[in-house]
Amino acid sequence: MDLEEILFLYNPWWEEEYSTPGIKREEYLSRLYKLLNSSEIVIITGLRRVGKTTIMKQLIAKILKDKIAQPEKLLYLSLEHPALDTISLLDIVEEVRKIHGLKRKEKLFLFFDEVQYKEDFERELKVLHDSENVKIYASGSNSLVVKDKKAYLTGRNIVVKIEPLTFEEYLNFNNLTITKTESYLYEKYVDDYLREGGMPEYVLSKNQEKLLQLVKDILYKDIVSRYNIRNIKKLEELFVLLCERVGKRLTINKLRKVLGIKNETIANYLSYLEETYLIYLVPKCSKSLNEQIRGPKKVYIADTGIRTMFVGYKDKGALFENLVFLKLKNKNPCYSVINGKEIDFIIGKDCAIEVKYKREIDHKQLAYFHNSEFKKKILVKSIKDLKELEHLKNR
Repeated sequence: MDLEEILFLYNPWWEEEYSTPGIKREEYLSRLYKLLNSSEIVIITGLRRVGKTTIMKQLIAKILKDKIAQPEKLLYLSLEHPALDTISLLDIVEEVRKIHGLKRKEKLFLFFDEVQYKEDFERELKVLHDSENVKIYASGSNSLVVKDKKAYLTGRNIVVKIEPLTFEEYLNFNNLTITKTESYLYEKYVDDYLREGGMPEYVLSKNQEKLLQLVKDILYKDIVSRYNIRNIKKLEELFVLLCERVGKRLTINKLRKVLGIKNETIANYLSYLEETYLIYLVPKCSKSLNEQIRGPKKVYIADTGIRTMFVGYKDKGALFENLVFLKLKNKNPCYSVINGKEIDFIIGKDCAIEVKYKREIDHKQLAYFHNSEFKKKILVKSIKDLKELEHLKNR
């Protein structure tokens, strides 16, 4: 298959009408649409299969519908295609201009999917941004995409992270509404959401194989092949162990005793799982950076449905705490332990959050929580309480 054929394959709007794919996630679509006239490269990141590709194509459809650009000035490519490995992005853009007879002064809108598969993509994006009349959107399923170690894109990019479905989006994807006369269904839908999670494909299909394949793709394509992992079984065992221990404190030494592998290996595996957004580790609050790095971490999984698939639908309290963390994770939470009593999350300098799904805190713990030194104390007992967390300041 030659380059021109690949280009036409990925860009059907060059030859025919194009309709919007999938269910719209208006929050992200609106945010990306507003960035059309900004000069920066827009980096779209997030977990594999969280919906990045669909949202990019929805944006393309909206650009076409609103007649912001002609079809031939919109280019989409998945850089996961092996035939594109040896072709530079600059050559691809030049080929598009040749095919459609476009002059360099004519603006192109470029959508590069899964850019982490393109070696040295940061440098190529920088050159395109600096030398061509283009607007660039680029997606990646790895946190390394936004780290830009060589600083090629410093000052040239904006990052938009796509998250799993919120509860409201989950209801929309399932075509569900909760009327006042049927409010008794609320708890059932919340339980369903905790069990199924928010990965769009799985929510729509209910096919657990899709979740299993997602995790396999991350472990094998994004970790094993990238880092030449030999002991694949131990990596898998570690991930399942982390699913079991959601919301609990763990140390590398404890994990070593269970798995029987070196501390260094475990530390590497944890960092790889974090890079791919599959897990998150929350440190203990401390003024000492060394203590934060070396101390016990609490672990959370990217999606509650993934956790359920591996360890079953149990411990709803842990699942709900995981959900609350996903709401807070961009605010850099830590957890606190004072006099042997733990507070689930600390945000900023003066906000404490305790999570208790459908159950009361015991009186001693409740008294400790309310008498703690924090100015703002939030008790989260239901999904409705999550709205109170949206405007908290970062730690």
